Amino acid sequence: MPIGTINNRDVLLAPSILSADFANLGRDANAAVAAGADWLQIDVMDGVFVPNISVGLPVVASLRKAVNTTLDCHLMIVQPERYVADFAKAGANHITVHAEATTHLHRTIQQIKQLGLTAGVALNPATPLGVLDEILPYIDLVLIMSVNPGFGGQEYIQTSTAKIARLRHLLDAHGYPDMHIQVDGGVSARNVAEIAAAGANNIVAGSAIFTPQRPAAEMIELMRAALREH
Repeated sequence: MPIGTINNRDVLLAPSILSADFANLGRDANAAVAAGADWLQIDVMDGVFVPNISVGLPVVASLRKAVNTTLDCHLMIVQPERYVADFAKAGANHITVHAEATTHLHRTIQQIKQLGLTAGVALNPATPLGVLDEILPYIDLVLIMSVNPGFGGQEYIQTSTAKIARLRHLLDAHGYPDMHIQVDGGVSARNVAEIAAAGANNIVAGSAIFTPQRPAAEMIELMRAALREH
């Protein structure tokens, strides 16, 4: 079920497995889903588009067998069009690609949609919203990166909140009120209500959910409480 409601919009939670215990990935993924996570985000990094290397197709396929929830593949890779069919086959339900990483963004989005998946476009912190002008009619989600992609555990870039608000205004004004605004990077119970109030309705959190100090269920409840208090 949605993690909460802000401004009459349901707010979904998509824990990022990047911060999970990879020796017990199935356990951690199931714990998050049992605690009410709506999606699971899988951060795919290639060491080229971002300076880190993370996981790939075998992890997606393994999680597909382990959990019954939306698998959200965030492809932080160059030329993602080379692999979207493989991620779909592995069990992804949603694929987000970076506007900065593919030359033919419209073609890549078409490819994802033709495979029966929902599609999103991610924007790095310094990428302006104007790059979305010609692609909005074809996508289901915009991902605002609130950190520079490539590593977990970074601090939230404060100017992201105003960018989220501008995007929400843009979507509402152009007839896309139901499009997901996903936010990824530095989100925790301390700032989730402010981010949702700005217009985000799909929240990614990694280290704020998967931490050795406290169980995922407790951390998800902290986020729910923060949204309720708002």
